[in-house]
Amino acid sequence: MSRRPDPSEPADRSADEARVIVHWIPLGAGGAAAVRVSGRIYEGVRAITERRRPRDLYHAALEIVLSGERFVIENAWPSPDSDIASRGVVLEGPVWSSHLCRLRMFRYEVRRWKDGTIPDIDHAVASPTVTDNADLARRILDAANSIPRLTWGRRVAIGGEMWTSNSVISYLLTVSGVSLSSCTPPGGGRAPGWDVGVCVGRDRAPVSVSA
Repeated sequence: MSRRPDPSEPADRSADEARVIVHWIPLGAGGAAAVRVSGRIYEGVRAITERRRPRDLYHAALEIVLSGERFVIENAWPSPDSDIASRGVVLEGPVWSSHLCRLRMFRYEVRRWKDGTIPDIDHAVASPTVTDNADLARRILDAANSIPRLTWGRRVAIGGEMWTSNSVISYLLTVSGVSLSSCTPPGGGRAPGWDVGVCVGRDRAPVSVSA
């Protein structure tokens, strides 16, 4: 398990440095009680239907350091206000139904935010570096513009799962050619929507997987 960088420590951002970090944050951490409770209900039902024990659920977010600059990529809902440029938003999409998207409370946003913040980052239980390859890090940043505008919470045909914030992260890693061998939720937990993001990424732009 990689140690999560301490924000109080001076950052080493040399010109040739590259790191792609996946932060695993417990679903509903930081006081989001409604998200935590709904997640437990969802996982409880899935566990019963699949005849297994319930697992801990996680939300994934990316932190990328490249050529002396730092970015965060995360899918957030709801979109808090119309000042999306200040948060580096590259995509807004519907939650549950495209008909509701005109209301901000039913709209999510994907952020590629230079020097941005990740809510509840202090609750991350694992933060592995999945690659230190500068080309792959650059591909991820560029691929943020190709994220499909799918409906959060609705099933995707090719993956059989619902599209979630985790789908966005796994899509970016897959379409950019990053190996996912070291990128699994900690402690045997689950990241709902992760697999469908992988399927969509492979379907859109098949690439050879690199370290």
